[in-house]
Amino acid sequence: MTGPGLANGCHLRAAACRAATVWQMEPVYASVIAFARGLFALQGLRCTINGAENVPRAGGAVMAVNHTGYLDFALAGLAARPSGRLVRFMAKEQVFRHPVSGPLMRGMRHIPVDREAGAASYRAAVQALKAGEIVGVFPEATISRSFELKEFKSGAVRMAAAAGVPLLPTVIWGSQRIWTKDHPKRLGRTRTPIILSVGAPIPASRKDDPEVLLHSLRKSMTELLHAAQDAYPALTGADLKFLPARLGGTAPTPEQAEQLDLAESAARAAGREAASD
Repeated sequence: MTGPGLANGCHLRAAACRAATVWQMEPVYASVIAFARGLFALQGLRCTINGAENVPRAGGAVMAVNHTGYLDFALAGLAARPSGRLVRFMAKEQVFRHPVSGPLMRGMRHIPVDREAGAASYRAAVQALKAGEIVGVFPEATISRSFELKEFKSGAVRMAAAAGVPLLPTVIWGSQRIWTKDHPKRLGRTRTPIILSVGAPIPASRKDDPEVLLHSLRKSMTELLHAAQDAYPALTGADLKFLPARLGGTAPTPEQAEQLDLAESAARAAGREAASD
């Protein structure tokens, strides 16, 4: 047997072998993935992965992901599994201090982010990229209440350029229906469709203008997100709250969402000040 069929079969077997080796070397990550996949199966989640071939089978890359729900960390990593890769996500430091999640996050070698002093986190991410890891970043930093792309922080493109690795534009659509800000979680058997899409890698180097890279990343992610939204089953009734206002949903507009974010930040700051008194 020769030709594309044989080649594809060899690629699939090679990816399976790489995945098996990775899982053996990463017992904590492997256990968490097994638990998450079991949970997703119980929930009846129907995941469609587009563009998995865009995830490199070796070498570093920055996976830049939109952020609409609390399960995005677990879901985004599924897009790298066909290539036998694991994603080291950058996550807020508080998660690493939790007695349950902390040991798991450290065991999976995710990267803690101190938003008050991010230089150490940035250096750790660049070091991981140069060592050949895929680092997952949410360039919006926080969940989008409008379910549209928020303003991007520049960290993802800067670390990709510093390490000389590509950016992987990645979007998730549907996770907001399971668990997101301002809405009760729905962790039962919801059979929620989830679309994961990875776009073509965007090369990055120190010679590139960060603003140009950021524009390219946002453009690609916008196109991927709109395509996923167009392909998604129509939302009606109570589910309209999970649909952007631009598409006829009742989610906050980006402007309204920004005001909600500012109010939330102010309330947190006031709480920290009161606690320090």
